[in-house]
Amino acid sequence: MAKKENRVMVVMACTECKRRNYHTQKNKQKTTERLELSKYCRFCRCHRSHRETK
Repeated sequence: MAKKENRVMVVMACTECKRRNYHTQKNKQKTTERLELSKYCRFCRCHRSHRETK
């Protein structure tokens, strides 16, 4: 029997310039709200908050 997939691919976008920079995975059962991480934005050239997009 196949294992139920809990991890989904999410796209991270910069909160300042709104560009989509990163792709990552998250566990949809443990974290139901949107993921928000501090990442380097190559367009802003500094560390900014990146948020999960739809």
